[in-house]
Amino acid sequence: MKGLSETEIGHYIVIVAIKGRLKMKIKASYYQQFDADLGLDVPGEGYGGWGEADIEISLEHTAVVVMHAWDCGTPEQYPGWFRCVEYIPRAEQICREVFPPLLDAVRRSPMKLYHVVRTGDHYKRWPGYARAVDLAKPPNSVEHIPGDESLDKLAQFRREHVFVGLHNEADVAAGFANIDFATEAMPVGDEGIAEDSEQLFALCREDGVNHLIYAGFAIDGCLLISPGGMVDMSRRGIMCSALRDAVTAIEN
Repeated sequence: MKGLSETEIGHYIVIVAIKGRLKMKIKASYYQQFDADLGLDVPGEGYGGWGEADIEISLEHTAVVVMHAWDCGTPEQYPGWFRCVEYIPRAEQICREVFPPLLDAVRRSPMKLYHVVRTGDHYKRWPGYARAVDLAKPPNSVEHIPGDESLDKLAQFRREHVFVGLHNEADVAAGFANIDFATEAMPVGDEGIAEDSEQLFALCREDGVNHLIYAGFAIDGCLLISPGGMVDMSRRGIMCSALRDAVTAIEN
């Protein structure tokens, strides 16, 4: 979702809330995935591609989701983590420059603000997490295929050659052991905090939310496929969008 600057977004949402309106028009980017031209060597080149349009969102049925916005320490503390997760500096810049006015605007609007977490205990002290746990059904158990020697060798190859690299593993583990919310992404009050898709869905169901607009890291990784990400929530009938200025991508 694109168009207004963060300051303008904040101003606009406040005006809408003051006037008592529960809907807002905003400029959005969209990708037109039709019509393929079968006469071309690459038929997809016939697609309409990226465009912009004014769309209407319902503020009472929409929530902004901040996902995996972490304090990852410094390169001096965890050099191996920064070697294999090169987007951390970009994420930190977005947290510093984009999140404060954006999240302030959301908090002053009728929209809900949720946080999606992944690992650790840092979020369990917040009342918003207790609310999600109380509302959610237990997570579905996922059956796993047992491994064998061949799979173990492939997993070892991946560790060594794909991600994270054996020489980086200790720093990554140490970083996750000390992880916390980024300062700019700290929850306020009882804002919902979900550690899995069941908890995020339970928050949406309780609050009447059917449209989630994501911010956080990273748009082509965790925001898509991690628990609480777009794939899982779309399967539950929830529309998923993203704030272009409040995300970054994994380079790979």
